[in-house]
Amino acid sequence: MKTYYRLCVLIGLVVAVHSGPISRQAGNNDDLVSYYCLQTYLKKFYNFTEPSGAASKGRTSHMSVKIAEMQKFFGLEVTGSVDQETLQVMMKPRCGVPDVAQYSTFGEGLKWQKNQLTYRIVNYTPDMSQAEVDEVIEKALQVWARVTPLRFTRINSGEADIMVSFGTGSHGDFYPFDGPDGTLAHAFAPSPGIGGDAHFDDDEFFTFRSTNGYVLFLVAAHEFGHSLGLSHSNDPGALMYPTYSYQDPNTFVLPKDDVDGIQSLYGPNTDVIPDKSNPTPPATPNACDPSLVLDAVSTLRGENIFFKKSFFWRISGSSQSEQHLIKSFWPEAPDNIDAAYENTAQDKVFLIKDQKVWALFGYDLVKGYPKSLSSMGLPTTVKKISAALYDQKTGKTLYFTDNSYYRYTTLTMDKGYPKLVEQGFPGVSGKITAAFQYRGHTVIKLENFHLALYLIYLKSYVITLYISVYHSCLLRNRCD
Repeated sequence: MKTYYRLCVLIGLVVAVHSGPISRQAGNNDDLVSYYCLQTYLKKFYNFTEPSGAASKGRTSHMSVKIAEMQKFFGLEVTGSVDQETLQVMMKPRCGVPDVAQYSTFGEGLKWQKNQLTYRIVNYTPDMSQAEVDEVIEKALQVWARVTPLRFTRINSGEADIMVSFGTGSHGDFYPFDGPDGTLAHAFAPSPGIGGDAHFDDDEFFTFRSTNGYVLFLVAAHEFGHSLGLSHSNDPGALMYPTYSYQDPNTFVLPKDDVDGIQSLYGPNTDVIPDKSNPTPPATPNACDPSLVLDAVSTLRGENIFFKKSFFWRISGSSQSEQHLIKSFWPEAPDNIDAAYENTAQDKVFLIKDQKVWALFGYDLVKGYPKSLSSMGLPTTVKKISAALYDQKTGKTLYFTDNSYYRYTTLTMDKGYPKLVEQGFPGVSGKITAAFQYRGHTVIKLENFHLALYLIYLKSYVITLYISVYHSCLLRNRCD
């Protein structure tokens, strides 16, 4: 199955160049394999059923509807055809529960009719010690107990409400696993018998907290959401989002979307006294919130990238913006970054937080990073960067710190720097919080600048002042 899955990844690249879904009647063998990869995904997660008889003439249009459904769920541009972005999402490791599940978080009320639940760990993965698995499973259940009246008691024999097991391939529930990568685990909604049980694919490599493998805590906490009655969320910041993203289990806090969902079924935990040990559930930033203040802005191979907290939006040309967790693309990159810029000559994006710099080559972290801020040539007296920019016209890199900025040719500071921002950009005062180039023009965002859009024409620069990604949304008719 591993060979087949990777063949789908490679052959699937063929799909991206087609204007519509692959036809089963395609003469090319690669197209045929692509069709079955696509068909398998849609059958498993979007209830795609292949028409038969006279209805089979509408096979392609029926698949297009399901592709569009998948694109809408993940916040992609809805085209009904498989483009590169759609393919990337389809290839991500994920939960095996369908995104169009028969049960729902809201409305149907499928839940346990009691608050005292039992669980049993039937067997163990060889990837971790038994003590680590025990700790992880208990911690994953406590994620949900912390915000609800639910309480979990472990038993070592007999039938528990939630039976936890590891298996490979066909493992007895008529939903076989697919080998390494692909589907990581699945769980069943509350009901008698198999209801509530969580199964983990032991062909995966599970870890305690490392990025080299899949963190069992994250996978288990997600699956236990299903065990309690939650379906998948289309909020990319939610634990119940279908695809896997690395997070540090030591700092994990259940997001607001998940808290709202589970409390709609069971109510809040009235025993909890708010304090520092119970942080506020993080909410996913809304790109169309006019009060949103960005952390940083950059470009990446023709796309505009907007950063906020643990998220980023990517916008290419006139296409719809897509929101993702930073760690879903760069597991070792930081959240809450201070500055970002793309050096197009090196084909690298640099992320800066505090006094460290990360270098990205596409969606890979460059070996040897993170490095110190001083490794970029900046004086050790510089403790924080508020914005950065690589000027494609001159090959210069600009680093902004409050009201001044530094200019570099590779790692050498240009003569006469640092300068006040007003010296290099007359008429512009205040702290620069984000900067990038757009269609050959320098784009700068000022702190506390409240006009929707403002242009200053000066020398060879066109300086555009943005308050947030909201304006990019407006330009693309994204916000109401």
